[in-house]
Amino acid sequence: MYKEFQKHLKNQIEDIKAAGTYKSERILVSPQYSKIKVNTGKEVLNFCANNYLGLANSSQLVDAAIKTLKERAYGMASVRFICGTSDLHKKLEEKIANFFGTEDAILYASCFDANTGLFETILTDEDAILSDSLNHASIIDGVRLCKAQRFRYKNADMADLEKQLQDAQKCRFRLIATDGVFSMDGNVAPLTEIIKLAEKYGAMIMVDESHSAGVVGKTGRGVTELYNCRGKVEIITGTLGKAFGGAIGGFTTGKKEIIEILRQRSRPYLFSNSIPPMVAAAGVRMFEMMDETNELQDKLHANTEYFIAKMKAAGFDIKDTQSAICAVMLYDAALAGQFADKLLEEGVYVIGFSFPIVPKDQARIRVQLSAVHEKEHLDKAVNAFIKIGKELKVIK
Repeated sequence: MYKEFQKHLKNQIEDIKAAGTYKSERILVSPQYSKIKVNTGKEVLNFCANNYLGLANSSQLVDAAIKTLKERAYGMASVRFICGTSDLHKKLEEKIANFFGTEDAILYASCFDANTGLFETILTDEDAILSDSLNHASIIDGVRLCKAQRFRYKNADMADLEKQLQDAQKCRFRLIATDGVFSMDGNVAPLTEIIKLAEKYGAMIMVDESHSAGVVGKTGRGVTELYNCRGKVEIITGTLGKAFGGAIGGFTTGKKEIIEILRQRSRPYLFSNSIPPMVAAAGVRMFEMMDETNELQDKLHANTEYFIAKMKAAGFDIKDTQSAICAVMLYDAALAGQFADKLLEEGVYVIGFSFPIVPKDQARIRVQLSAVHEKEHLDKAVNAFIKIGKELKVIK
């Protein structure tokens, strides 16, 4: 049978290439940082990593990981409830809860696991999930695994959310699920308004802080800090793989009873190995650094404001953002891929995003700013965008 299936797959692959949406992987041969080296030997400026605070190459986190690697070895070789829980895991969970101002936290192998292991654990077919239309794929997949009734509202559209909440009143429990920062657009969920509607119609709130934790808010505590509503959200999920060091690991933090039931029944938690001790130790050190200084957040915010102002002045179509994500809208998939390739020739590493990562005819280049970008890096990137933009007739 595989011969027929192989032909089917080859046709799909050719269709993807013809549409200009084929994704090729560029190979890095250096640590993740503001400057990276690809396997061609070329050194380029990196403007597409989730390394918002530059901590993926932090000597403090590397030292903490190396020390723990020597003391605690390579891995736990177990799931948490058997013999995979160390003092480092518990300490990291405590740090996460303290950082977000919540009651407890639970670690997962990734935030994808945290999101797919959440909804089916706490809700049934008597309940309702109200999900933002631009939520991350992991939330979408988590919702699919759950038998709760599904209500989808337009991105950050509070009138539509209110309508969906009205329709969901017949359900026992209602949970509003939203990204804190929407990863492709960079806009922040209007959490103050979501809380008002949740209180009015009797609903709980879940926020995925993957692209907002460490980034949004004066001290990087995320959208609950930005809107001054810490403690008013029942569930927060997030990752250690972006601003928090760029490694692996995810988490859910929030009300203690929710975390306790997740420990008992959440399948990705029960059936996946614990994160390595060295990752947990580096995570603990990272949260300690967050408490010691706000220098990285301050620089990230300044870099973002500077870059976006320059790009708008040059005439680029930039989506409104309150995060470190700058979506440069090109709309055409082939154009986005061509633009990104030409930028790489100019020494600027970015990626063109197109369907199915973003909706059809909404292709863009997503620029991600970092605290380790210097002003000369930002200027070089802007100048490269202007050069290619004029060459491809995107700007005048």
